Amino acid sequence: MKNTLIISYDLKKGSDEDYENLYKTIKDYGTWAHITESTWAIVTEEKAKEVRDKFKVLMPKGSSLFVIKSGGVSAWKNVQCSNEWLKKHL
Repeated sequence: MKNTLIISYDLKKGSDEDYENLYKTIKDYGTWAHITESTWAIVTEEKAKEVRDKFKVLMPKGSSLFVIKSGGVSAWKNVQCSNEWLKKHL
């Protein structure tokens, strides 16, 4: 079963390469949205823990990472992605 997972991060001392690797991995999921500067949503059959484990190895030491399954009830303002994507997938 596919889920929408929200990924939020704070890279400590992140280089351009760190961000590029992170963005590539997110986009490899195929169905994704860049919601705010450090928040993305992906659609996947993986569990939050599996996504966390995949991403934590891409991040510099001391970085923060939060992955949560979307619960469906949400509200937003001035996001980077389309409202339609969020309405469809959250």
